[in-house]
Amino acid sequence: MEKRKFERVPFQQPVVVEDEAGDSHLADACDLSVGGMFVAGAEVPFGSRVTVHVHDDAGGDWTMALPGVVRWTRDGGIGVQFGPLGARETHRITEIVGRASPSRTRERAVPEIDIPLELDLDDVAEQSR
Repeated sequence: MEKRKFERVPFQQPVVVEDEAGDSHLADACDLSVGGMFVAGAEVPFGSRVTVHVHDDAGGDWTMALPGVVRWTRDGGIGVQFGPLGARETHRITEIVGRASPSRTRERAVPEIDIPLELDLDDVAEQSR
């Protein structure tokens, strides 16, 4: 059963994961959502508080510092659930996710079923009297 609240999209980028002790781990982000990311190559214990540093050169040259908690570890990587993010970071992640996977919410919410609908407006008006 899928537990994620937010859709994740592919996001291949080198990152630095800073753990609670202040140690830095060079790793690779593999996917991203507004709620978190998977980072390959970082070995940080489950439950650890981390900050993932992501270089972002779109619209300027700056680094996003994304605080989070390691929610799972496997296959040489970690699943990070983000903590509170700033407006700038949230906006940038939303842009990245939106460009990588355009929203199809409307299409999923309304099934494409062709149901013939024939109404006689005179009958409707008569029934409402």
